[in-house]
Amino acid sequence: MRTIVRGKNYDVFEPDREYAERKLARLERYLDNRSDAVVELSLERHRSSADSHIVEVTLVIDGKTLRGSAAGETHRAGIDEVVDKLERRAVDFREKPRTRARASERAVEAETVTADGGQGRVVKFKRFGIEPMFEEDAVARMQELGHSFFVFVNAENERVAILYRRDDGDYGLIEPAIGGAYSSRAGAPETSGSAGRGTARR
Repeated sequence: MRTIVRGKNYDVFEPDREYAERKLARLERYLDNRSDAVVELSLERHRSSADSHIVEVTLVIDGKTLRGSAAGETHRAGIDEVVDKLERRAVDFREKPRTRARASERAVEAETVTADGGQGRVVKFKRFGIEPMFEEDAVARMQELGHSFFVFVNAENERVAILYRRDDGDYGLIEPAIGGAYSSRAGAPETSGSAGRGTARR
């Protein structure tokens, strides 16, 4: 495995580069020898000192792209966190390859057609299997499918979540909840209207 460490509008210090290469070596047993692991380090000074050092890692396992990110007080702290995350996910990929393959083949499909009077009606119903995955994997899978939304089970909390593409190009995450107010993840209540209730990450 080749580890590529680069800065995003940031000059990487050689000790941090060596630290990233040494830590990423833990993932070699999950990767093809020809695979690349790309590590991007950046510094966002407008954030608090506790999470101003950003680490983003992209790698490929069995043809699937895995992405992870973390923020910490130092780049080394961020590297430790993101490598731990990716190792857990790599283990999951190796332990359940067949299950993941079957789940990947099942896409969420929904169609509406306009009936007389300008109102849509549901014309297709589809039942599909879902399994736990992390947010980064859900984003990657939705991009592969070319869909504007994606339903999955969040591996961090084992809750059903709905990922959707926003008009500004970013992504939002909705976590349905039975009862309670419609609110952002930060806890600020919002008016739901007739669209249902849940927790929306914007």
